[in-house]
Amino acid sequence: MNWYSKPPMIIGVPKETFPGERRVALVPGALPALTKAGLDVLIESGAGREAGYPDAAYQEKGARIAARRAEVFSTADLILQVRGFGTNPEAGRADLELFKPDQIVIGLHDPLSFPNAAKELAGRGVTVFALELLPRITRAQSMDVLSSMATITGYKAVLLAAETLPRMFPMMMTAAGTIAPTRLFVIGAGVAGLQAIATARRLGAVVQAYDVRPAVKEQVKSVGAKFVELPLEAGSAEGEGGYAKAMDEAFYQRQREMMARVVAESDVVISTAAIPGKKAPVLITAKMVEGMAPGSIIVDLAAENGGNCEKTEAGRTVTVHSVTIIGTVNLASTVPYHASQMYAKNIATLLLNMISKEGKFQLKMEDEIVRGTLVTRGGEVVHPQVRALLGLPALPASGQKEI
Repeated sequence: MNWYSKPPMIIGVPKETFPGERRVALVPGALPALTKAGLDVLIESGAGREAGYPDAAYQEKGARIAARRAEVFSTADLILQVRGFGTNPEAGRADLELFKPDQIVIGLHDPLSFPNAAKELAGRGVTVFALELLPRITRAQSMDVLSSMATITGYKAVLLAAETLPRMFPMMMTAAGTIAPTRLFVIGAGVAGLQAIATARRLGAVVQAYDVRPAVKEQVKSVGAKFVELPLEAGSAEGEGGYAKAMDEAFYQRQREMMARVVAESDVVISTAAIPGKKAPVLITAKMVEGMAPGSIIVDLAAENGGNCEKTEAGRTVTVHSVTIIGTVNLASTVPYHASQMYAKNIATLLLNMISKEGKFQLKMEDEIVRGTLVTRGGEVVHPQVRALLGLPALPASGQKEI
């Protein structure tokens, strides 16, 4: 086992450069745990400003402020980012020449969707950890960035719908008559879907939900929604890590046919169905949109991966047959204060899992969390799934054991 640096190890946090990205990888409240572990923290000036964290707040917690971005990359042993190169391919390209060989980078890289970006980082000799690949095990829950961001996304999706819908959500008994509650349908009962259900119920909507995984029925009911039963043979619809897995097109066709009635009866549909590393399945067809009442809303949380609605346009709000379709992307960034707070807690916990008592970085390949998130090392793409996507041969098992 090799140590990457002598203490104090320097953690660098550059400002995010993806258009519209307001989050920051570390917040001041996360610094005490890192400094206690013997780490030094260097923040690019202004990195936390848009999230509500000024430079002075970082300095009060012991961080140093770098006036120039290049200083962060040239000084830091380890870089923490929200969006790594894979999830920021255009603006992030300017950082490639700033990376140093053996520099460690932890962040969202989406290597299953953008394996070539991982290959480019490997070419720079960078050691990359992708948070999307965190194994879904109990010990990793406190590091689970995807769940944290999905919580915010599900919450904000309902607020977007409520703001756009020409109706009020709760039932009201007034002198002018009774106002019926909004009928809201959630497709996909993962973290985002469950949070959307809970938020919509708090606002007074009548909520139904569907998921291809029958096992989530009790979770749906526990947050106040009715689980929609579709007589479909899903078989083993749950993939590795508890995510829904991709089904064949015949299954999706039958699913759409049976779901059409529920969609038509709903004032709001929030779709969250996504398959890691794959295009989102189309669950709401153009014909289904046409069957919805004028003024209805679809919030498509899978827009960035192609969308669950056939008419979704990523990053845009469009109107089709008097139905508003919101193809929102990067929704967590619209709540940057708490999104950054949650992200920072997750990434700091992951980092501390790889820091020794002496404040040194260590790679324990016997640790499932380390092994599962490591994408590149020593000029090579080392993650088996990413290598397969690149058409690279499997590495010898001996090359994976010791670092």
